[in-house]
Amino acid sequence: MIKKLWNDEIGLIISAELALILTVGVLAMVVGLSEVAVAVNTELNDISNAFGSLNQSYSVTGFRAESNQKCKSSVSGSSFTDAVDDCDVNTTCDLVCGPQSITGEGGRW
Repeated sequence: MIKKLWNDEIGLIISAELALILTVGVLAMVVGLSEVAVAVNTELNDISNAFGSLNQSYSVTGFRAESNQKCKSSVSGSSFTDAVDDCDVNTTCDLVCGPQSITGEGGRW
Protein backbone atom coordinates (compact mmCIF):
# COMPACT_ATOMS: atom_id res chain seq x y z
CA MET A 1 0.00 0.00 0.00
CA ILE A 2 2.84 2.39 0.80
CA LYS A 3 4.45 1.45 -2.50
CA LYS A 4 1.22 2.27 -4.36
CA LEU A 5 1.00 5.66 -2.58
CA TRP A 6 4.66 6.38 -3.40
CA ASN A 7 4.10 5.63 -7.09
CA ASP A 8 1.04 7.92 -7.17
CA GLU A 9 3.01 10.75 -5.57
CA ILE A 10 5.81 10.52 -8.13
CA GLY A 11 3.47 11.67 -10.88
CA LEU A 12 2.29 14.57 -8.75
CA ILE A 13 5.83 15.76 -8.06
CA ILE A 14 6.77 15.63 -11.74
CA SER A 15 3.66 17.62 -12.66
CA ALA A 16 4.41 20.28 -10.04
CA GLU A 17 8.01 20.56 -11.20
CA LEU A 18 6.91 20.80 -14.80
CA ALA A 19 4.41 23.54 -13.98
CA LEU A 20 7.07 25.50 -12.08
CA ILE A 21 9.61 25.13 -14.90
CA LEU A 22 7.05 26.21 -17.52
CA THR A 23 6.04 29.22 -15.42
CA VAL A 24 9.64 30.38 -15.08
CA GLY A 25 10.18 29.79 -18.80
CA VAL A 26 7.13 31.84 -19.80
CA LEU A 27 8.11 34.70 -17.48
CA ALA A 28 11.64 34.74 -18.88
CA MET A 29 10.27 34.76 -22.42
CA VAL A 30 7.97 37.71 -21.65
CA VAL A 31 10.85 39.72 -20.19
CA GLY A 32 13.06 38.83 -23.16
CA LEU A 33 10.42 39.84 -25.70
CA SER A 34 9.87 43.10 -23.82
CA GLU A 35 13.58 43.89 -24.11
CA VAL A 36 13.51 43.05 -27.82
CA ALA A 37 10.58 45.46 -28.28
CA VAL A 38 12.50 48.23 -26.49
CA ALA A 39 15.59 47.59 -28.64
CA VAL A 40 13.54 47.67 -31.87
CA ASN A 41 11.82 50.92 -30.84
CA THR A 42 15.19 52.48 -29.99
CA GLU A 43 16.66 51.51 -33.38
CA LEU A 44 13.59 52.81 -35.24
CA ASN A 45 13.92 56.09 -33.32
CA ASP A 46 17.58 56.29 -34.39
CA ILE A 47 16.58 55.73 -38.02
CA SER A 48 13.92 58.45 -37.83
CA ASN A 49 16.48 60.85 -36.33
CA ALA A 50 18.89 60.02 -39.16
CA PHE A 51 16.26 60.81 -41.79
CA GLY A 52 15.32 64.01 -39.96
CA SER A 53 18.92 65.21 -39.85
CA LEU A 54 19.47 64.94 -43.61
CA ASN A 55 20.38 68.34 -45.01
CA GLN A 56 18.08 69.22 -47.89
CA SER A 57 19.79 72.50 -48.75
CA TYR A 58 21.02 73.11 -52.27
CA SER A 59 22.82 75.80 -54.19
CA VAL A 60 23.22 76.50 -57.91
CA THR A 61 26.01 78.83 -58.97
CA GLY A 62 25.48 81.29 -61.79
CA PHE A 63 27.74 82.01 -64.73
CA ARG A 64 28.70 85.02 -66.79
CA ALA A 65 30.13 85.18 -70.31
CA GLU A 66 31.95 88.27 -71.56
CA SER A 67 33.37 89.28 -74.93
CA ASN A 68 35.44 92.42 -75.46
CA GLN A 69 34.64 93.60 -71.95
CA LYS A 70 30.90 93.34 -72.67
CA CYS A 71 28.53 90.94 -70.99
CA LYS A 72 27.14 88.43 -73.47
CA SER A 73 25.06 86.44 -71.03
CA SER A 74 24.68 85.80 -67.32
CA VAL A 75 22.58 83.65 -65.08
CA SER A 76 22.13 84.33 -61.41
CA GLY A 77 22.64 81.56 -58.92
CA SER A 78 20.05 80.40 -56.44
CA SER A 79 20.10 78.69 -53.11
CA PHE A 80 17.79 77.13 -50.55
CA THR A 81 18.66 76.53 -46.92
CA ASP A 82 16.83 73.83 -45.02
CA ALA A 83 15.34 75.22 -41.81
CA VAL A 84 15.14 73.02 -38.72
CA ASP A 85 11.65 71.63 -38.27
CA ASP A 86 10.03 70.11 -35.21
CA CYS A 87 10.39 66.63 -36.67
CA ASP A 88 14.10 67.03 -37.51
CA VAL A 89 15.14 66.68 -33.89
CA ASN A 90 12.90 63.99 -32.47
CA THR A 91 12.22 65.17 -28.91
CA THR A 92 8.68 63.83 -28.73
CA CYS A 93 9.48 60.11 -28.60
CA ASP A 94 9.09 59.13 -24.96
CA LEU A 95 8.02 55.55 -25.61
CA VAL A 96 11.36 53.94 -24.80
CA CYS A 97 13.41 56.04 -22.42
CA GLY A 98 10.99 58.64 -21.12
CA PRO A 99 10.99 62.38 -21.74
CA GLN A 100 13.76 63.13 -19.23
CA SER A 101 16.38 61.22 -21.24
CA ILE A 102 15.85 62.94 -24.59
CA THR A 103 16.11 66.58 -23.59
CA GLY A 104 19.43 68.38 -23.52
CA GLU A 105 20.54 71.32 -21.42
CA GLY A 106 17.70 73.69 -20.69
CA GLY A 107 15.12 71.33 -22.19
CA ARG A 108 16.36 71.75 -25.81
CA TRP A 109 19.03 70.01 -27.85
